[in-house]
Amino acid sequence: MTPVLGRKQTSRNEDWLRALSRIEELITRAEVEAYAASAIEDIKNHTAGKRTAYAYSGGKDSIVLADLCEKAGVHSGFFAYSDLDYPTFVDWVKKNRPQDVRMLNTGYDLDWLKGHQDLIFAEGVKGQRWHLINQRGPFTRMFFENGLDMLLVGHRIIDGNVCGPEGFIRKKSGEVRYSPIREWPHEALLGYIHYNRLPLPPIYGWKDGFVQGTHAWPEREFCKTIDQGYREVYEIDPGIVIRAAAKLPSARHFLEEEGLA
Repeated sequence: MTPVLGRKQTSRNEDWLRALSRIEELITRAEVEAYAASAIEDIKNHTAGKRTAYAYSGGKDSIVLADLCEKAGVHSGFFAYSDLDYPTFVDWVKKNRPQDVRMLNTGYDLDWLKGHQDLIFAEGVKGQRWHLINQRGPFTRMFFENGLDMLLVGHRIIDGNVCGPEGFIRKKSGEVRYSPIREWPHEALLGYIHYNRLPLPPIYGWKDGFVQGTHAWPEREFCKTIDQGYREVYEIDPGIVIRAAAKLPSARHFLEEEGLA
């Protein structure tokens, strides 16, 4: 294997696209199959006799995780989403998710965002709150509402995720998460998608798709100004910003300044 990609947050989108286009030069089918066999065996060993499900975000990591879980005999999964997600992306997930992945609406919408306008395209510590809102919070809900013993997640160390000792995060509340692909490099992940012909959602064809990953539209990162954030979202789906303008002054201001109102 020839690693060429670093952390998602510090890589360029063109690097990801280039790696995907020449993935067979970077990692062989046999190498990918070795990663997969090890992960499938780990999932089988750790989930035997336990009530287990996996978290499905619709992004590349969870797409690979879901396929591995299905092969390991874990068929139950959950997709957490809200009215702040891109409609095109949610529609894709509805059509392409594994059969036993259930939809979980977290309830966040424009009315909620109106009361939390400081989070729109927020950076730094404030921006990190989105991970609690759209990821950690739903994980906890998935775990306890469904009486699970373990929730499998597609977190990987190379992306800066804390995966815990031997891949386990065990909370005092009783919540247990396990990351079976934690040590996979990006090339192994892209190789698995390529060799297994797994479809990817439209987000990866959008501006900086591989860098942004799955996210609610107001969670969009690396926006130096709020107008830049709205501009990038408008280029993806104008309807999102138009609907937001009915409740959010910043969206209305953007449309007016751009002569789009």
